[in-house]
Amino acid sequence: MCADGLVWIDTAPNYADAHRLLGPVIADHPRAMVATKTGFFTKADGEAAVQAGLLTPQQLAAGHSLRSAFTRWQTDRSLAALGRADLVFVHNPEHSLLDRAELHERLRTVFAVLEEFAAAGRIGGYGVATWSGIQHGAFTVPELLGLAKEAAGSGEHHLRAIQQPVSLVMSRPVALALDGRGPLVQARAAGLITFGSSPLHGGELPALTTPELAEFIRPGASPASACLLAAASCPSLDVVLLSASSAEHWNAAKDSIAAPLEPGQLRKVTDVLAQG
Repeated sequence: MCADGLVWIDTAPNYADAHRLLGPVIADHPRAMVATKTGFFTKADGEAAVQAGLLTPQQLAAGHSLRSAFTRWQTDRSLAALGRADLVFVHNPEHSLLDRAELHERLRTVFAVLEEFAAAGRIGGYGVATWSGIQHGAFTVPELLGLAKEAAGSGEHHLRAIQQPVSLVMSRPVALALDGRGPLVQARAAGLITFGSSPLHGGELPALTTPELAEFIRPGASPASACLLAAASCPSLDVVLLSASSAEHWNAAKDSIAAPLEPGQLRKVTDVLAQG
């Protein structure tokens, strides 16, 4: 969700039956933005890819592929299930365990496939959704932009977004953005949409947050609301991604980020966490 009320549906082919279930919902909500991913796959989809000659049995066992033919096949299937996609993220490319040069070459070829989809008007653009790739130096935002330009053959590429974890656990992007630097600032400066994933760290964070910390973040806030608010208040972050089990849960989450923290208060929060 965004502080301005814009709603993004973020999904992936390996999120159980999400694509099948979301297709009709997306059709009924034309104003919602839709992002899916390519890379990881379910066992059933992987077996179908093997039957189609797109993966070997060894590649099936890996559960993840950045091969261009597979990217094209998986994206076609995602579009058929969802009906549309505003963004297709390359999902955790660092999972491939390639060395840095090989990873960049593979990303360039995947970007070239997604450029074809974008040029044909089948997707709005593409991005990279990473858990640790930026953090561990597998690639940087400027490098991703360079690879996109090479894939497009010009500066008119369709790389549109970066997604990475932003939370009180994965707080380095917050600290860097408060200093006016880091991947979120670089991405925003380049005109990319910035997504923060796992703001509650897989649901673990509220249980780890003391009432005192929640009160320090915002008086009267619950631990879950305080943690979500801290992530959503990160400078240069456009979208914070959250799963909600009910309409009540969703509305509470929207309310909790309606008034972001001032940068000075957010810095005090990160300073407290840095002190342990």
